[in-house]
Amino acid sequence: MRNLIKHKVFSFINIFGLALGIAACLLLLQYIRMERSYDNFHAKGDRIFRVQQNRYNEGKLSTQWAAGAAGIGLDMKQAIPEVEAYAKLYSTSGVISYRNEKFREEKMYYANDAFLPMFSYKVLKGKAQGALAEPNTAVITLSTAKKYFGDEDPIGKVISHNKEQDFKITAIVEDMPVNTHFKFGILLSFETYVKLVGTDVNTTWNWDGFYTYLLLKPQADRKVVETKMANFIEKRFGDELRQGNAGLELKLQPLKDIHLTSNYMMEAEVNGNEQSVNFLTVIAIFIIIIAWINYINLSTARSLERAKEVGIRKVLGSYRGQLIRQFLLESFLINFLAVVFALLLIVLTLPLFNELTGKEISFTLLTDIKFWISLAVIFLAGTFLSGLYPAFVLSSFKPVEVLKGKLVKTSHGAFLRQSLVVIQFAASVALMVGTYSVYRQLQFMQSQDLGVQIDQTLVLRGPNVKDSTYAVKLNAFKTEMLTIPGVNKVSASTEVPGHKVRWNAGGIRLVGSDPNKTNQYRIIGVDYDFIDTYGLKVLKGRNFSEKYGTDPKAVLFNEAAIKLMGFKKSEEALNKQIEFWGDQYTIVGIVSNHHQESLREAYDAHIFRLIPESDNYYSVKIGSVGGNVNDVIRATKEKWTAFFPGNPFEYFFLDDHFQEQYKADQQFGKTFGLFAGLAIIVACLGLFGLVSFVTTQRTKEIGIRKVLGAGIPGILLLLTKDFIKPILVSFAIAVPVTWYFLNQWLENYAFKIEINPLMFILPALCILIISMLTVSVQTVKAASANPVKNLRTE
Repeated sequence: MRNLIKHKVFSFINIFGLALGIAACLLLLQYIRMERSYDNFHAKGDRIFRVQQNRYNEGKLSTQWAAGAAGIGLDMKQAIPEVEAYAKLYSTSGVISYRNEKFREEKMYYANDAFLPMFSYKVLKGKAQGALAEPNTAVITLSTAKKYFGDEDPIGKVISHNKEQDFKITAIVEDMPVNTHFKFGILLSFETYVKLVGTDVNTTWNWDGFYTYLLLKPQADRKVVETKMANFIEKRFGDELRQGNAGLELKLQPLKDIHLTSNYMMEAEVNGNEQSVNFLTVIAIFIIIIAWINYINLSTARSLERAKEVGIRKVLGSYRGQLIRQFLLESFLINFLAVVFALLLIVLTLPLFNELTGKEISFTLLTDIKFWISLAVIFLAGTFLSGLYPAFVLSSFKPVEVLKGKLVKTSHGAFLRQSLVVIQFAASVALMVGTYSVYRQLQFMQSQDLGVQIDQTLVLRGPNVKDSTYAVKLNAFKTEMLTIPGVNKVSASTEVPGHKVRWNAGGIRLVGSDPNKTNQYRIIGVDYDFIDTYGLKVLKGRNFSEKYGTDPKAVLFNEAAIKLMGFKKSEEALNKQIEFWGDQYTIVGIVSNHHQESLREAYDAHIFRLIPESDNYYSVKIGSVGGNVNDVIRATKEKWTAFFPGNPFEYFFLDDHFQEQYKADQQFGKTFGLFAGLAIIVACLGLFGLVSFVTTQRTKEIGIRKVLGAGIPGILLLLTKDFIKPILVSFAIAVPVTWYFLNQWLENYAFKIEINPLMFILPALCILIISMLTVSVQTVKAASANPVKNLRTE
């Protein structure tokens, strides 16, 4: 305690640096644990696998799907003995109504009766088994029940889907936990869907978009099952696939791996990124190691000051083991105080951390046994790893040499301290380069020309409840919308920019070409105004026009689709006919590529089909409205209610919708940047303490040099050069390692920044300036001191 109080600066740096490192490390570990805990609450989770579908064209991987063919589950259950059960789901949406309550529901699926018993969703009312066995039955979550029924008991009540189908509520389940890759609000019985579309939906392999989960029997081998699935496909479809020069592969995804490792077409939720989690894991490790290095550095630096203490203790009879225990106890005390302050920091900063990461880690983590285990491991590891070496160094001093003053003339521990400084700043440089690169990539993606105009665009969700007069109403609605001041254009379409086009059509080829050489394209249904509304450039040919009565059998291709079709020049494709699901369409125009999704994704091959009565989205282009967009929204709602009664009025602004795609990248960038900054602060704290001690040790030398005529710049250079060397070495180590990992990270992006020397030079200069300022604060103070005072002070 006397040592802590006597050396207040060193005590503060040690305790605060460790506290900051422990708090940051624990918060990151909690976030990482959250990301890695997805779907681990299912009792049968180790035996549940999602069937993931890969399609090949001419030997090359063409598409990867999270959802697959409708008949997979039943066929696998019948053909493979290891399959105990299968769950099948099909996404749907629409307006659900009960009495006067009506809401558009997006998280809604048709599910077979095996789904609930397979998964461990807590059933609050009703039973899991049999809840979805009959047609026109439904299961809802607790929050959905409150939304429609308030305090009423929903069991037995009837809800309506688009005022077309009625469903009786048979069970209530607890709301989905945050850490699951699959969330729903309403489950509709799959038997209802069979009744609507026919029994083929149970067996067909020509209809994609169905999520299939297999429950394997205990002791079943996943790889063996995958082999049997491949054999099944070969036996049933092998000849057909070879004739078409195509391929089909089914893979089993472990349930617990889906969130971090899966980013396929038709994912039920936006999944996480294992690489980002790994990067944050590295930061957590770096931060705590840097904090421990500070302790080791300061302790070994102070070893000269405590040498006489050790010598006297040994002369008075202390054994080395006793001294090691004494210094380990000091380490224990400092780490204990750091842990207390770290817990306080966690409590104070947890809400900010949740806002930063977009995850809800509640204060209940303090009651989580795994949190305390992590804390105990860090505390004990910190006590021994940071305290053991200084303890052995200090206890190894020979009393005779110490008391004669010989040790003072040595450079004991200098090499170790410099090596640790190199490690600290190599980590700091790597983190700073990483932060700068993430920022550059985000800026690059958000500043690029999208090839499509999304600004000033109000998007309305199309109506689900409609009648036979819908087409007439839509045209009248668009005409009325154009009378609203500030509304320039209105267009109806099946898609808008901001997410992947969901209509994926295969089997498309040129008329007269090899029937076996087909490709898959993304289809966007548009009206006559869509191309102009979004400012897409018609490179060759023409846009859809009401002047041409043949346009219902016309299509527009984008540049990526032309390339996929095999044309080298756009004009070669004009007026060519394509085979599209039994019908023939003429290519009348080529439009420029546009970024339908974020720049993480490559350009998709898009085919635009004329579907004037599209009902998914209405895009409203707003011009000058005197700064009051609310007036446009209010007028739009009035017209919506008049034309489409019974449909909720839902809208969003397209630029906000598009930016949502970057939310995960932005959160990762902010998190990475903040904790990289904390790591640098902790490193500079240690450097400050080390410089402070070293300059104190050289006080007399500085005094003598000043008396002999040395100036402040010369003394400053003398004192700083010993610290510049390890920092420069750290740059040399960090740059190649960081370049490798940065290159790996950028591989995730189709459109990315180029790695150039400036990305390393600027962060390195920033670190050098910060570290030199840290060094200069103490060295200028020492160099400016009165030499007479220093020389006469023992």
